[in-house]
Amino acid sequence: MAAAALTGAAICIAAPAAAQRDFSSVEIEAEEVANGVYVLYGAGGNIGLSFGEDAVFLVDDQFAPLTDRIQAKVSELAGAGAEVDFLVNTHWHGDHTGGNENFGEAGALIVAHDNVRRRMAAGSEGEREVAPAPKAALPVMTFRDRQSFHINGGTLRAVYAANAHTDGDALIHFVDQNVIHMGDTFFAETAGTFPFIDRASGGSAQGLLNAADLGLKLANEETKIIPGHGKVTDRAGLAAYRDFLAEMIGAVQAMIDEGRSRDEIVAARPAAAYADARSGGFISEDRFVGFVYDSLTEPAAHSHEDGTTHAH
Repeated sequence: MAAAALTGAAICIAAPAAAQRDFSSVEIEAEEVANGVYVLYGAGGNIGLSFGEDAVFLVDDQFAPLTDRIQAKVSELAGAGAEVDFLVNTHWHGDHTGGNENFGEAGALIVAHDNVRRRMAAGSEGEREVAPAPKAALPVMTFRDRQSFHINGGTLRAVYAANAHTDGDALIHFVDQNVIHMGDTFFAETAGTFPFIDRASGGSAQGLLNAADLGLKLANEETKIIPGHGKVTDRAGLAAYRDFLAEMIGAVQAMIDEGRSRDEIVAARPAAAYADARSGGFISEDRFVGFVYDSLTEPAAHSHEDGTTHAH
């Protein structure tokens, strides 16, 4: 693909609110995580970048108006003329897939879990209305459990994490570089917000905890962990997040067992000890506790092969 093909008007295909957002001052900053692996910070979810002798591999792509700047950073790091060959989406939200159409039209092979394509193709209504994505934005290769890429002299592996942040989350494991991109199954404390559990997209608190456990199983003491939001951390940082989730699920379940209502549990502030570090973000303490309560008391919405969504 030619980098020039990425130039021009960019339209955010999965987050209508982004159309009114001013991205003019956003700069794409890079941090080297391991040899040949970087995290790119801009606006939206963290981007993973890997490159070598065979291909350029991108994990997520933020918002469409940032595509040119993302591509410029890729060329700066991977070499003039470097082109994105593979683009893997960790889930379907617009701050991670907004650039799909641009990169897809430029020739990148887009890969994601089955449910990412289903949700992007169908769009959604309700609290967060999302229009169906255009064809060029959709993953052309999907997987059910895992997908391996044998490129650049090593292995990259996408591993499904069921019903966590959504019902289509994947952890991206750069096996040889010992790096894991957790997507939005991991909101690091440095993100300054509580985790978002997208109940309408099949997310659940229990699944989020399971995803953290999966990441810990894949990691060792030297592993670098890229969260969906926040700064790069390590296995200890992910373990602390896992313990926080387990504590919240246990505390809310105990109050449910006591017969307390949703409002009473939210008012009890079981997450108060974490509020200072995570306040000011788009998911408040009260909203997060509500997510946990709903996860423990209500079925989540699941996407099916026929494109329909049902509660289970």
